[in-house]
Amino acid sequence: MRYRRAHVEGGTYFFTVNLAERKQTLLVEHVDMLRKVIQKVKSAHPFHIDAMVVLPNHLHALWTLPPGDNDYPMRWMLIKTGFSRRMPKVEPRSNSRIAKGERGIWQRRYWEHLIRDHRDLRHHIDYIHYNPVKHKHVNQVKDWPYSSFHHYVRQGLLPIDWGGQYRD
Repeated sequence: MRYRRAHVEGGTYFFTVNLAERKQTLLVEHVDMLRKVIQKVKSAHPFHIDAMVVLPNHLHALWTLPPGDNDYPMRWMLIKTGFSRRMPKVEPRSNSRIAKGERGIWQRRYWEHLIRDHRDLRHHIDYIHYNPVKHKHVNQVKDWPYSSFHHYVRQGLLPIDWGGQYRD
């Protein structure tokens, strides 16, 4: 019997979505395009972005779906497809991807985690915001431009120096 994950209507989920080629930097090179695609999907199929960070080869996001809705897979399919269609066709593709009509920009799967409680939510928001420092893209959280951290600072939810400074 195959295990099927429960999709909770109106749930809050943490996601990690990766490019197929981990050495690529498409997501930050084309971050404005990614934002437009996400906004288009949000307009057609509403959800709330609680926190998000875009890194060169992957992104992390926390979404809350509307009451009565649990279809995050459709939203990710639309985002990944919409972004891929706007990219030049230069990536290598396996026979399997060619047979399925897939581009090969994104990994097929992604990680999702249903947020259980306020502590779990806080932990994942912190993880998202600190991720550029963890991957050594910047020394301070405030220096990474592609993060909801800046929204949290503008809203007075986090101080600008949150997370301290990374030291080797």
